[in-house]
Amino acid sequence: MAKYNKKRARELKHDRFRDATMLLADRLADRVGDHRKQILYGLIGLIIVAVGIYAIVRWRHKHADEAAAAMGRAIAINDADVGLNAPPGSRDPFFTSQQERSEAAIREFEKVAAKYGEPYRTEARYFIATNELVTDRLKAETDLQNLTSAQGDVGVLAKYALGQAKESDGALDQAAALYSQIATSNSSVVTPNNANLRLAIVYNKQSKKKEASDILFNMVQEARTAKDKDGKPIPESAAARAAAAELLKIDPTRHAQLPSPAAPLSMF
Repeated sequence: MAKYNKKRARELKHDRFRDATMLLADRLADRVGDHRKQILYGLIGLIIVAVGIYAIVRWRHKHADEAAAAMGRAIAINDADVGLNAPPGSRDPFFTSQQERSEAAIREFEKVAAKYGEPYRTEARYFIATNELVTDRLKAETDLQNLTSAQGDVGVLAKYALGQAKESDGALDQAAALYSQIATSNSSVVTPNNANLRLAIVYNKQSKKKEASDILFNMVQEARTAKDKDGKPIPESAAARAAAAELLKIDPTRHAQLPSPAAPLSMF
């Protein structure tokens, strides 16, 4: 009898658990039934949101691809050959004068700037300004000046292009100021060495021989004594080699004080 009572107690306990579980399930089912429309609408809303997000992402990718393709076409015109006759069989853009090429490039970059957002718009404006140096120099310098405050590579490139324009115009103080700013910006698109080389050339034009010689000497000395992590000499950059040649013209005595260039690395 005692065993039976224990067994029966377990059965009853199990039945009560089952009853409670079924009751809870029934209540949940009733609630779901009561809120069926709300749940259905919620699911539909989630699906609509997901489809909308997918559509936006896909549109952005497509838009970016279109912008990149349009930019590529404009750059192809910007870099097209200029000459009397197009190469036989060539399908690349070709122009008979820089003026013609710049006008065509400006039209293409204006389409990009008008239709697409960043970074394409600002990049297109930079290319427009550089081509305006051929078609409308005063407007080009104004546009480049406006772009010098742009973030990233475009701002640095605009300063460099404007510096070259000012140097060509004979506005050497303005050119020197722009090159000095670039030299301290540690940019990779216009390196400090390239900016310092132009700065030294401008100083020499201003009869500031010592300042020019100091910049060139320091550039070449640093390049010729630089070592990699294994202690091996780092090959001189093109800017450093140009600086050595410029120093030889400006100040041969100072040039003679430079350390000798590193021997070329052996191939064997």
